[in-house]
Amino acid sequence: MENIYLGRQPILDRDGNLNAYEVLYSQREKADSYAHNDFRSAMVISTILNKLGTNEILGERRAFVKIGEKFLLNDIVFTIPEQFFIFSLLEDVPMSERVVERLQQLRAKGFILALDEIMLDADTMQKYKEVWSELSYVKVNMHAPFINTHETKEIIEQIKAKGIVVVGTKIEDEEKHEFARNLGCGLFQGYFFAEPKIFESKQYDPTQANILRLYRLLMEDTNIDEITAEFEKNHAITLQLLRYINSGIFHFQKKIASIHHVLVLMGRTPLAQWLMFMIYAKAVAKGGEVSPLVLMVENRTELMCLILKKLKPDAGSNMLGQAYFVGVLSLLDTIFGRKIEDILEEMHVDDMVKDALLYEKGLLGEIYVLVKDIEQFHTDKVALFEKKYNLQGAILDDLVLESMKQVTLFEDATKL
Repeated sequence: MENIYLGRQPILDRDGNLNAYEVLYSQREKADSYAHNDFRSAMVISTILNKLGTNEILGERRAFVKIGEKFLLNDIVFTIPEQFFIFSLLEDVPMSERVVERLQQLRAKGFILALDEIMLDADTMQKYKEVWSELSYVKVNMHAPFINTHETKEIIEQIKAKGIVVVGTKIEDEEKHEFARNLGCGLFQGYFFAEPKIFESKQYDPTQANILRLYRLLMEDTNIDEITAEFEKNHAITLQLLRYINSGIFHFQKKIASIHHVLVLMGRTPLAQWLMFMIYAKAVAKGGEVSPLVLMVENRTELMCLILKKLKPDAGSNMLGQAYFVGVLSLLDTIFGRKIEDILEEMHVDDMVKDALLYEKGLLGEIYVLVKDIEQFHTDKVALFEKKYNLQGAILDDLVLESMKQVTLFEDATKL
């Protein structure tokens, strides 16, 4: 089938930790109708259960899945494993006697239920009066016209008093994130951390500066003894690197005991890539959890390389390395709170990478734009890219699914 897109958006808690996902599905040719909504629900669940598996797509988390009336009332819903999904009821589902009874049945069987982006007013509170006790979550669109009214906060407090968690959606910048927090939302959906708040100060964590200096030495033609000496001045970084190398991820015949040995066996580029992830991990690590920002960077690097290899099967290691660095450098402004142009100016980055990041030029720039469109589920723009490069059928969808799988595996490995 053509123009089928599956997306996975993170849902974060108030501490910025990944709590759940919403898995989205779109097929552009179909009309947006009840039947389409139910079709999408079935496709999302089927893809997760049958195409890749829950471990690869979700890891240890659940997925919010939008469901309509027909899907809800079909007895096939009882055959779905309840431990993987949160059924998010669309706003246009009427609270008929059959629907209320079905929600009660599902809750009794252990299913977790939510309302999807409802209005917040007195009529809504009345509409759902018979099912509030069956619900665990209510999703609210932070861009909805009603959201700035005084009544909104009062209704959110009423909902929270029933033991229901309010999820703020469509949060794409820090301003909306803070607004949703003040309203009382407990969870947040959207890539708000991808839009950095740029501060006037040019100062940042000195450890990050040390990592950047090590990165530059690795990417320049610097003598190995000089690089070794610089690592040995940064004890914390060196200890983490040795722990990483000896963790079992690599299969060297002997345990590594020195930075000189690491450089010889591991190579400069993989080590530089590891340093980039160190920057993200240090900036956002919270209590041993893998940050959504780190997972977002991993997803970008995976997709950049997968898409490049599909478009240019003969792409060499140099171009693949450039694609990787476009992904991994793309969120440094978020970490440093500085303009990406200023950061790249301090780093030894070649023109192809710089043009892709700053000006979205060249093939890498096109792929970078595509990756961001996939993140935001801009399916019309994705379809234009597919048409331009003749990516027929589910080619791109398969690459997105593969990147999801790799990100989940990366998260599991990082927790070890």
